[in-house]
Amino acid sequence: MTGLIQSALGGGRALLVGWVLPSLINVLIFGFVVVPKLSRFAALGTETGRAAIFGLVTTAILGLVLAALQTPLYRILEGYRGWPQWLAQARRRQHLARKHLLRNRVDAMALAGQERAGCLAADDESALAAFRAHPIVSRYLTADVRKGEVWFALLNERLHRYPLDDRQVTPTRLGNAIRRFEEYGYDRYRLDSQALWHELNAAVPDPARQQTDDARMGVDFFVSLLYGHLLVIVAAVFDLATGDAVRPWLVAATIATLLPLMVLWYRLAAVATDEWAGAVRAMVNLGRHPLAAALGLTVPQRVEEERAMWHLASDLVRTGFHSGLTTLDAFRTAPGEPSAGALPTSTQPTLPAARPSPDADGTSPRSPS
Repeated sequence: MTGLIQSALGGGRALLVGWVLPSLINVLIFGFVVVPKLSRFAALGTETGRAAIFGLVTTAILGLVLAALQTPLYRILEGYRGWPQWLAQARRRQHLARKHLLRNRVDAMALAGQERAGCLAADDESALAAFRAHPIVSRYLTADVRKGEVWFALLNERLHRYPLDDRQVTPTRLGNAIRRFEEYGYDRYRLDSQALWHELNAAVPDPARQQTDDARMGVDFFVSLLYGHLLVIVAAVFDLATGDAVRPWLVAATIATLLPLMVLWYRLAAVATDEWAGAVRAMVNLGRHPLAAALGLTVPQRVEEERAMWHLASDLVRTGFHSGLTTLDAFRTAPGEPSAGALPTSTQPTLPAARPSPDADGTSPRSPS
């Protein structure tokens, strides 16, 4: 526990809040309901010392183990690991359909609002008519418009929890919510924040880095709580199966309660990614200039040229050097030289249209907190 406290004092607040605190909640449930004899939680008045030792040691071990395994634990919830291929493909198709429906509902509401305001362009009249004739969108349009601007904002919020590129859509709600900000840097600037994460994290101002750490804590908290509940449920089922439960009715009631709570924590984890997404977005926007300076590069004035530069720099880190990367020389700045201006048209590299693909194992790199 001394090392854990020192970690907290040294900046390990994310570990305590994101992994140890939810572990404590699950240890208390486990100690009071599943193994009250072993934990002595049921006899705190007479054996407080043993109960406290059990709680502290178990909480510390569980929190540290979950924190160490956070990458594979996240990837299971994101749909990258442990999913049969047929199920992953089916779920991905479902999420693509949900994304497209949300997109159509948002667009239809926007056009209907313009029509009510009397500013609907002639070219958009046919689009609105098509939405009203659509067998699915038309069922939502009247109710959506009646709910007003707040509902429009909520639909937009749900839509923005999906990646912009349909090829980046994953089989799960949490996977899509995380993937949307993993692709942000590449989509806007061709800066692959996954490949350059450690460099970007080292280059950004401290407030931006701290904001990202704080934003991830909320997601970690719900993920840790979910997996802790799963461990408690497994232990409780084993306790009932072996007939060792002191109060079987309470153990059964706990299982029935924790199962829907796991679903709730999962949904809340997906919602909590909104703050994390904003923090990563700020890291990319504010950190790309310091990152370029640290890499000895000059950010061009034109957006197209900047996107070409970041694509080359990301490719250099992600895949290694090849002859085509010598084009990056046009963006390099010699030590001590002032930043160069925009490149001449003749030196502009061709920008490929492809987006970054996941790793060979079907996953994407995890942005560390």
